[in-house]
Amino acid sequence: MVVRPRDDPRGASDGDDDASGHGRAGGDGRDPDGARAADVIARGVRGAEPGEVPGRLCEVAVELLPVIGASVSLRSEGMPVQLSASSPQAAHLSQIQATLGDGPCQSAVEDGAPVLACDLTSGHDAGRWPVFAQQATEAGVRAVYAVPLGSGAACVGTLDLYRDRPGSLTDRQLHVARIVAGVMTVALMALPHGDEPKTQDGEDDWLSGLASDHDEIYQAVGMIMAQLGVGADDALARLRADAFARGRTALHVARDVIAHRTRFDRS
Repeated sequence: MVVRPRDDPRGASDGDDDASGHGRAGGDGRDPDGARAADVIARGVRGAEPGEVPGRLCEVAVELLPVIGASVSLRSEGMPVQLSASSPQAAHLSQIQATLGDGPCQSAVEDGAPVLACDLTSGHDAGRWPVFAQQATEAGVRAVYAVPLGSGAACVGTLDLYRDRPGSLTDRQLHVARIVAGVMTVALMALPHGDEPKTQDGEDDWLSGLASDHDEIYQAVGMIMAQLGVGADDALARLRADAFARGRTALHVARDVIAHRTRFDRS
């Protein structure tokens, strides 16, 4: 076992909790892991514009935890809206889950509780999300941890963490992940709206560009509805099925539909 130094903000490695299994508060009731996380978060978002905060927090999560990537998505009817990711790989994994409509992030939204897929190469986790597990491992990810933003009916999305080797999070690491998710939730809820400054187009500044991918998907869904004479759910299902069959993301297929490179015919 490799034990990280006490000043490493990521805390202990797997299995390095104290005898109680929690390893959070010291004998005087303080929370050293939370304090370190707060310092790193404060440094990470310092000077950021509101719309930049989700991306900065994804980068903070990678700094604090034993993961190689992080992404954040908002809950939405049909497909989640990806806001930010720490890397192209993390963005790709988020898009895979959105395309399939399945994966740890979807389960975390449904459960309103963290979902830790500790080994996507075999066993329970690989069997629970078989298609996602296969595509994730092909993309170099062996474990995914999805932490809800909020809980239950108040869950507004997920913070998804990606790891390149199997393994769980310790209680201390999950505690830190919850702190980042909590700050992410507050940041999203506190983004400017209403009487705050707007762009020249009149749109809330923080929203500018964040939902453009989502809009493209639903524009394509509308075109598929017209082509096939079906409802939105069926059109979205056809879009996802086509993306899966061709090994692409729903967003890529949506862009082809909008550009008239792909057309759906009744069959």
